[in-house]
Amino acid sequence: MADCPALLITAPASGQGKTTVTAALARMLARRGWRVRVFKCGPDFLDPFWHQLASGAPVHNVDLWMTGEADIRARLHAAAGEADVLLVEGVMGLHDGTPSAADLARRFGLPVLAVVQAGAMAQTLGAVVHGLRHYKEDSNGRLPWAGVLANGVASAGHAALLQGAVDPPEGWLGHLPRSAAMQLPERHLGLVAAHELGQDAALARLDAAADLLAATSLGALTLDDWRARWAVAFAAPAAGDADAVPPLLAGRTVAVARDAAFAFIYPANVATLQALGARVVFFSPLAGDALPECDALWLPGGYPELHAAALAARSDLRSALHRHAADGKPIWAECGGMMALFEELVTADGAAHAMWGLLPGRTTMQKKLAGLGMQAWAAAADAPPLRGHSFHYSVCDTPLAPVGRTTPAPGSARREGEAVYVGGPRGAVRGSYFHAWLASSPRAAVRLFSSGIGAGSACSKGDQP
Repeated sequence: MADCPALLITAPASGQGKTTVTAALARMLARRGWRVRVFKCGPDFLDPFWHQLASGAPVHNVDLWMTGEADIRARLHAAAGEADVLLVEGVMGLHDGTPSAADLARRFGLPVLAVVQAGAMAQTLGAVVHGLRHYKEDSNGRLPWAGVLANGVASAGHAALLQGAVDPPEGWLGHLPRSAAMQLPERHLGLVAAHELGQDAALARLDAAADLLAATSLGALTLDDWRARWAVAFAAPAAGDADAVPPLLAGRTVAVARDAAFAFIYPANVATLQALGARVVFFSPLAGDALPECDALWLPGGYPELHAAALAARSDLRSALHRHAADGKPIWAECGGMMALFEELVTADGAAHAMWGLLPGRTTMQKKLAGLGMQAWAAAADAPPLRGHSFHYSVCDTPLAPVGRTTPAPGSARREGEAVYVGGPRGAVRGSYFHAWLASSPRAAVRLFSSGIGAGSACSKGDQP
């Protein structure tokens, strides 16, 4: 066992301020010299950028379906052994999804801190908190509870009304005023990544939010208070929880595009490639870097639509990518990475940009969300399916027939999975809007970065997670 105080920060719904509160809390505690480790529940690339900047430590995703209970147990136990405090940011509303953030809190005994946007309510806050805390407790068991933090409060009088409605009274952890400091910058896929603002500007935003949080009851608690209230015993991974990853990519170099256009990279994915024996090297298409000498290439998701002109101008990289594929070297392209490989990308303003042309067709940005949800993909017949998700605002128009599709996770509202395409010289390119969590099936991940990944190796439609 490893004992460490922990909180799961959640809300009744998205848009309540839980990401800002989580980052501000991490920043406030880190400024005190506390060792803080932050996790993000569910699939997310953008919130972790802020949490990493705030805490000064890497941020990993945890999800009972996508990453799995054994993976979560190992990560929480390891973090508890080296940290003073663990913070886990929830996903959507506390009880949304199957499984939900509430399920995660119950499974690992994580006390729940509810952030409620209370600017337009008064005593009703008591009903909201009661519902969050006790919903389905008869069938699911009691939810570990820390308290509530009211956000967007208009005045001291308003705060008094809200506080008086909270039962038990010790569940009131304070209020945050209406303030621009409690709003991080956003765009169509979510928050603007912290590094895009520049470290000084991003830290200034976090400091302003942390200063407000420091004035609350929560901000006044000492580390001893945290230990007395919210200590959690994190069990060590059970024997056999995780099989040893065989070095099936030993001796191979995997190049990974990484910059503002290709930023959606789970740290666990890089760690999985390295555990498989691969040497991972990064390069930046936007900075003018040449394609490194490599045996395989990963083009992750990101914002190619915001940098389409700069990417289109990289005719040297386009030629190198075509040579790479002509040599039969594999390319795995996820979402934004796949968009860069089609012949054309049409941005939201209607401008068409000639892209790298390894796949026929075009992608077009939409004003509405075009795909969202947890997914699984049987990328190899001899391995468990890869788990992951999709989240995109573009649509694809291509003459390529999909070689397969991902399957929506159980309980998903989505009925159809994402198409998986194979194309390019010698069928070396495999692309999809699907973002894979490689640690969910390392042997399947090997297929993405090994030669001979043409259509003949693709799995059939309808594979089940």
